[in-house]
Amino acid sequence: MSEVQKPVYGGQAVVEGVMFGGKHHTVTAVRRKDSTIVYYHLPRESKPVVNRLKKIPFLRGIVSLIQSSATGSKHLNFSTEQYEEEDGEKQVETKKETKEPSKLSLWLGVAVIGVVSFLFGKLLFTLIPVFLAKLTEPIFSGHTAQVLVESLFKLILLLVYIYVVSLTPLIKRVFQYHGAEHKVINCFESGKELTVANVQASSRLHYRCGSSFILFTVIVGMFVYLLVPIDPLWVRVVNRILLIPVVLGIAFEVLQATNKLKDIPVLRYLGYPGLWLQLLTTKAPTDDQVEVALASFQELLRMEKETEKGLESDVIV
Repeated sequence: MSEVQKPVYGGQAVVEGVMFGGKHHTVTAVRRKDSTIVYYHLPRESKPVVNRLKKIPFLRGIVSLIQSSATGSKHLNFSTEQYEEEDGEKQVETKKETKEPSKLSLWLGVAVIGVVSFLFGKLLFTLIPVFLAKLTEPIFSGHTAQVLVESLFKLILLLVYIYVVSLTPLIKRVFQYHGAEHKVINCFESGKELTVANVQASSRLHYRCGSSFILFTVIVGMFVYLLVPIDPLWVRVVNRILLIPVVLGIAFEVLQATNKLKDIPVLRYLGYPGLWLQLLTTKAPTDDQVEVALASFQELLRMEKETEKGLESDVIV
């Protein structure tokens, strides 16, 4: 079964649009201010080293995250450009990648963004819960109690942050497109015809969502931190930072496992915490937003089908 039939991540909401990824391509559809829908196509590059790394458990999650971030940034740039253009400024039906940035500029860009995101994220979601938990030590003393309190602070901080940003008009629309993306995938995987009505009737929650992954990092981190020392404070801070790759790798495997177990009556509940978080990170989309998500997914299906036919025609019988 091809990746587009059983996508690992499915898609990603972008500014006024949705990105879907298949085995050979990624496609973004964006509705411009003049109501036209434009597309951005990006073929998936096959790199032997990366492909081998993605087969190694616990390491493949980190590799997939880096690869998805690099691809997603290109699609996000395109969607932002289209959204910010004034009506009538350009007439674009389909935009394909025609010029690749130099490897140096690409790596520098990824490095700068990665470092800034890393520092901000660790300050906000790792160091702050550590210090808050330390303040409660007179009340909640002991290794286990401190790890539990720290994890609780981290969870509260995550939920409050998502809720607050979801109140802004722009993020609310992004979350609506996120919901549209999930609805399209659920409709497709259920075997129903891809119509606006059928998509709207589908769930906006999905087991393979990145939101679930974020929550699993908090849960997995709690169990991992129980195995390492927390005193003195500097040791606690250092091991939290050093264990980031470990937590990410395990959380990715947990996400994969919950998806495989979703059809088993009892074990399917393991994925419910991630689904509950999606109640915050997805919003009910409008019909117009569903149309954009459908356009993106159907364009991906078309390109994947053409590519598969081309590969079959190259086979010597």
